[in-house]
Amino acid sequence: MIKACIFDLDGVIVDTAKYHFIAWREIAKELRFEFTEQHNERLKGVSRMTSLDILLEIGGVQISQQEKELLAHRKNEHYRTFILNMKPDEILPGAKEFLYTLRKNGFATALGSASKNAMTILDRLELTGLFDAIIDGNKTSKAKPDPEVFLKGAEALNIDPKYCIVFEDAEAGVEAAIAAGMKCVGIGSPEILSKAQFVVSGLDKMTINMLSKLQ
Repeated sequence: MIKACIFDLDGVIVDTAKYHFIAWREIAKELRFEFTEQHNERLKGVSRMTSLDILLEIGGVQISQQEKELLAHRKNEHYRTFILNMKPDEILPGAKEFLYTLRKNGFATALGSASKNAMTILDRLELTGLFDAIIDGNKTSKAKPDPEVFLKGAEALNIDPKYCIVFEDAEAGVEAAIAAGMKCVGIGSPEILSKAQFVVSGLDKMTINMLSKLQ
């Protein structure tokens, strides 16, 4: 019996991928190589430092750990400039309504995101109060597909992982959910998220009755 729903943030609740892409593209420009939207697909669902490693690999750039930390900080400053201006109308269709419905029907809710800016984003979107637990990049050390973020979410809710369902838009996130012993609904492309129990285009397509398919 499903007792809790754990949500990724980017691509599920809100689309900040565009802001990540622009910020990483600025870093690539500084390093004098092109970073494309296709390249950006590899960064979905992974931590900032892992994303930077992928970016450097794409550009064929080798730098010191200290330089990496400076670049990661600079990228985050670019990104924060965007998200500090976010408004509630940027919530993806159906997300807020589905969260309300879940809580009204007695389901626990948690956020499980690699983002270290998750609290800022939730506050800007006025969604913080709709989550019983928030596990973000400040509380984890391992990137998806490691299941750490989702296991910590279940622990914070005090609910066995087998009674949790994850909503994810990235392949690495789906793999993390499965590794955590949880069921998973993919948000996006069935081809990319084929390991999920089922896939919908967005939370506006989800209903409480659909959760019964995952019991």
